[in-house]
Amino acid sequence: MGFLSVAAVSKEFPGARGSAATRALETTDLTVEDNDFITILGPSGCGKSTLLRIVAGLETPGTGRVLLDGAPVARPGPDRGMVFQSYTLFPWLSVRDNIRFGARATDAKANELIGKVGLRGFENHFPKMLSGGMQQRTALARALANDPKILLLDEPFGALDNQTRALMQELLLGIWEADRKTVLFVTHDIDEAIFMANRVAVMSARPGRIKATLEIDLPHPRHYTMKTTPEFSRYKAEITEQIRVESIKAIEMGAA
Repeated sequence: MGFLSVAAVSKEFPGARGSAATRALETTDLTVEDNDFITILGPSGCGKSTLLRIVAGLETPGTGRVLLDGAPVARPGPDRGMVFQSYTLFPWLSVRDNIRFGARATDAKANELIGKVGLRGFENHFPKMLSGGMQQRTALARALANDPKILLLDEPFGALDNQTRALMQELLLGIWEADRKTVLFVTHDIDEAIFMANRVAVMSARPGRIKATLEIDLPHPRHYTMKTTPEFSRYKAEITEQIRVESIKAIEMGAA
């Protein structure tokens, strides 16, 4: 049993207006070690976000259970920090107040996090005054404010332009390399999955399950130029083929 244990977890959503139920997540297992960084990849609609939301306590599994540091997960809690793809800041609160909202963070801790995510000088700005990347940096700082046991990220950089996305990847990796916070990161981007992770978990087409995990043996600290190395290309070729197979299955099931 690892630091995070997902054991025989599945999820089915009831159909709307008498339609058939949707089985979003097939019975699946995942073990995450303390200080691990795992990315989850899979075709669209395969249940990546559903799995993450179950770990966060935002969804209840149909079967199975989730344990974090030996304790069962039944509801959201401060031991799990969550960052969503959409910008989820409160528009009427400043950067500092967004970070402190619902957290046990002191002003000193908030200021430390503001510096860590590169927002020094923007403490009193409101979300509408920030770029998308700056809003996600604020959201990341807020997720870290309770010093959670695990950080859960659901395609957090998906809405950003390529340049900002690459900078955010390096920012998050730098924080992980310094603090060794356990991270579970959902993405649809293969390059991002390889660059960020110690292990990549590949999910099957819906109903999704984790069909394979791949160790990423690339050195730290990681620089963006690593994406052009032969080692990186080999990982990308292997994972691209696995995702392609599952994406074709997803399209075929949708056409059936």
